[in-house]
Amino acid sequence: MTDSLLRHIAIIMDGNNRWAKQRSLSGIAGHREGVERIRDVMAACQELGVEVLTLFAFSSENWKRPAREVDALMSLFQVYLKKEARLLKKRGVRLKVVGSRERFSKALNSAIVAAEQLTNVPEAKTTLVIAADYGGRWDIAQAAARLAEAVASGHLQASEIDEHRFAEYTSLAGLPELDLLIRTGGEHRISNFVLWQAAYAELYFSPALWPDFNGDMLKAAADNFYQRQRRFGRTAEQCAEPSLGQGGSSHA
Repeated sequence: MTDSLLRHIAIIMDGNNRWAKQRSLSGIAGHREGVERIRDVMAACQELGVEVLTLFAFSSENWKRPAREVDALMSLFQVYLKKEARLLKKRGVRLKVVGSRERFSKALNSAIVAAEQLTNVPEAKTTLVIAADYGGRWDIAQAAARLAEAVASGHLQASEIDEHRFAEYTSLAGLPELDLLIRTGGEHRISNFVLWQAAYAELYFSPALWPDFNGDMLKAAADNFYQRQRRFGRTAEQCAEPSLGQGGSSHA
């Protein structure tokens, strides 16, 4: 059983379109219902004392979907930001959006900035990260590019680059290490999400489609997490020694 505190959960919110098809609804109806689940899961995280919830809202590859669906998703994202920002602030949740943003409209980018600024208050105890136009490979590549620029400009020596310095240039820098990665919808892959950050995260796959996933299911995933032993390169016997705890940073 793990002694680690569950501080950071990430979720691949899969199954919106399948949920809609099962009900003979349009795909966007499934996405709208999926947005409603964010409140339930966020509330459950706060009850559990989880500090960060990261949601995979729109991947770099999702631009390949039909233009009508992409436009509807962008519109839904903008509506969510404008509608939810004040409620997030009231509930002590800071919003952070990670991803490229280059292909977003000016209006959507303005909505992102406004929502982030509104919720960036000292009293916020929880962080909601929305990954949009995001990919794990993109995250690693942009971190590498920024490090290369720092070396080229003389602000950093190549010899100073290690995994800890690299992490400082990724999208989730400054946040607690990812502890638990959940995917809904029954698929068993991580689909180019948080590739760097998931190196030692526990993986949990739920058969529930995202619009059916609720706070109780999130708590069940958390219970499962606490039943696991996180060894971080050590033996099971070493982990069982109280004096060692979870602390070490050695890797297998």
